[in-house]
Amino acid sequence: MTDLALRASVPGAVSVTVTELGGRQVVLARSVADARLGALDEASSENLAAAAHLALKHRLPLVFALASSGADLNEGVAALHGWGMAARAVARCSGVVPVLAAVTGPTVSGPALLLGMADVVVATQDASAYVVGPSTVAGFTGELLSADELGGSAILSRTSGVAATIAADEEDALAFLGAVLGYLPDSCDDEPPTWPSADPVDRLTPELEALVPAASTGSYDVREVARAIGDDDEILELWGAWAPNLVTAFTCVGGRPTGIVANQPIALAGTLDINSSQKGARFVALCDAFNVPIVTLVDTSGFLPGKDLEWRGIIRHGAQLVGAYARATVPRVCLVLRKAYGGAYIVMDSKTMGNDLCLAWPSAELAVMGAKGAVEILHRRSTPEERLEAEREYERTLLTPWVAAERGFVDQVITPDETRREVAAALELLRSKRERLRPRSHDNLPL
Repeated sequence: MTDLALRASVPGAVSVTVTELGGRQVVLARSVADARLGALDEASSENLAAAAHLALKHRLPLVFALASSGADLNEGVAALHGWGMAARAVARCSGVVPVLAAVTGPTVSGPALLLGMADVVVATQDASAYVVGPSTVAGFTGELLSADELGGSAILSRTSGVAATIAADEEDALAFLGAVLGYLPDSCDDEPPTWPSADPVDRLTPELEALVPAASTGSYDVREVARAIGDDDEILELWGAWAPNLVTAFTCVGGRPTGIVANQPIALAGTLDINSSQKGARFVALCDAFNVPIVTLVDTSGFLPGKDLEWRGIIRHGAQLVGAYARATVPRVCLVLRKAYGGAYIVMDSKTMGNDLCLAWPSAELAVMGAKGAVEILHRRSTPEERLEAEREYERTLLTPWVAAERGFVDQVITPDETRREVAAALELLRSKRERLRPRSHDNLPL
């Protein structure tokens, strides 16, 4: 299609076009950093707001390419007023149309906050973003930092979790966002697109038989399970460098886009902490907003212990993941691979959290805690030999998926080579799932 320019004669640092991205029609707002480093005057912010209004009205994805030094100092409060209009317009798009952003250069203050409102953000290698700049930080705290140290692309992708990945340049960043769009519909009113694949949905996955080590402390890469489930062994991972103890990725199963949420044993033994709880909650909410079914792969021994986490609010942040799953209405399949202990097991879309189907491998261990920890509490006065025997008995009688299956907490115990076939069958069965929610403005769970 031919690009359609909007408000083309309005001066300012932002241009708006209706164009194609990844073969899809989108509204693209691009800031130009040539004049005053892309400072947003009132007209520029009005262009951003106009792009958001157009995307919302016509149910088209909204895409930003931002590099801005913030509000234009030459306009004073008028520039701030304009940015407020843009922020409100973008907020109205949230959950209705996909909001994607590429940060392509230094992005400061208000424009940086727009990145936090996007569903998925990509940063180029030379990009940076922060709310308060290095000079102000130095004046207030005495700490001398460069722009890259404060909010460079590495910080955005690994430390703050703003960026889902790093791209070489703006072209690569937009290409990645186009790939993300391949798994999302134009709006919440539509189903995600389907993609042809010659990969049989009943394909067996014998490669998974030897994936999980025999030792309970052994690690493996859970992304191999995700690839085996997906068509043609392909996944698109988001936020891979941030909170790596939880994997969030898109894939297709039978040509249908699907979200994967998985504990990652090779990072912090797959335990949940603040960052991984936020990451999982954000991704579950994204999938739920745009009608993408969710497959959850569970292998976690619990929440990561520590005074620092408790003081920083693991209770509040852990509850974000609880709330995201509890409110999700899309088809949800849970597969327990190995450890599923305590509160973390419940949080990871257990049957009581409302999943539609719960599967488990024979290696699954569903319990309050592992055998060693349980025996240390229950048999603390026993001899070492008695404790060892008690551990074996605990593992034999309580740490098997069959106990949970007898109580209905697991719907089916499957062998690893049946994984793709059974997950695909479950998702096909759930294609017609629809939930009617009671009308209310919104819940008040932790953001």
